Amino acid sequence: MDYDIAIIGLGPAGSTLARLLNPSFKVIALDKKQQSGNEGFRKPCGGLLANDAQRAFIRQQINLPTDILTNPQIFSVKTLDLQTNIVRNYQRSYVNFDRHKFDLWLKSLIPSNVTVYHNTLCKEVRRIIDGYQITYVSNDNVEHKVTAKYVVGADGANSIVRRMRYPNHSIRQYVAIQQWFSEKHPIPFYSCIFDNKLTNCYAWSISKDGYFIFGGAFPKKNANQHFELFKQKLTKQGFIFGTPLKTEKCLVVYPNRLRDFYTGNENIFLIGEAAGFISASSLEGISYALDSAEILATILNSGHPKPNKNYYQRTIPLRLKLYSKIVKAKIITTPLWRQLIMRSKFQHIKTN
Repeated sequence: MDYDIAIIGLGPAGSTLARLLNPSFKVIALDKKQQSGNEGFRKPCGGLLANDAQRAFIRQQINLPTDILTNPQIFSVKTLDLQTNIVRNYQRSYVNFDRHKFDLWLKSLIPSNVTVYHNTLCKEVRRIIDGYQITYVSNDNVEHKVTAKYVVGADGANSIVRRMRYPNHSIRQYVAIQQWFSEKHPIPFYSCIFDNKLTNCYAWSISKDGYFIFGGAFPKKNANQHFELFKQKLTKQGFIFGTPLKTEKCLVVYPNRLRDFYTGNENIFLIGEAAGFISASSLEGISYALDSAEILATILNSGHPKPNKNYYQRTIPLRLKLYSKIVKAKIITTPLWRQLIMRSKFQHIKTN
């Protein structure tokens, strides 16, 4: 074998695993993003760090550098139900940050003993005797092949590792669409918007460094049309859009069954969103990426004789927590239950 471990994808999950693995391992990591700068692949993401992700950084004794943080830091989310015009404000302690800078910073923490190829696309993961052969195309458009004993799929919602090795373990996917505008609202805000006529998920807005970001997750059919209809409806609610400065799209998994969370087998491991580890109620996945990477690193570093089985067992609490998010999502995306909760004014903070 050329390597002990091959990591496909260096988002929060892959970068964290690469950083935490014992230096005695010979590791290769392939990532679509460039090493620095704003060119090439960028993960479409609003960029809010939730409490669970903050706790993961506390455990790992890591602090965010100030150049990753963005303004303003807002402590509430305005929640709108467009079918009833109910508006509520709920306290949330998110950290507002630049997602692309965040990803590049996490990659910069990977130790030099890990062989990292940036701006590189994985094309195939094929089973061979005692391991796997990975075919990838480097930034000079040359195809390469390497072998590894273990393969870790950390390549997100549209994971090639999951699609190629486990085609029967597919997860429902939505299209996330996000547009950036110049911020013209007198008071910046975050929002969460529901309208079951347009999506059975939700839409969001984020104010960030002089920009206003609006996005939403939609079933693939009519995604673009329903995104534009959302904007039309929100204009009547006082949202100010103007001319889009850029539009971003990506696939996002939307788990709705316990079996949607799949951790891999036969020396292949899935972490982060590739494993389905994302909250169905908020589409927050960074905390679960960090948690699953930390769990897998502990298992591999320990030399456990049955790492796949141990990883499955050790992620049971994570999967149960995520299943509770599925239950929560079913409640808040059901119009009757959502309206009852919002009409109760439970945890609502009245503004002046």
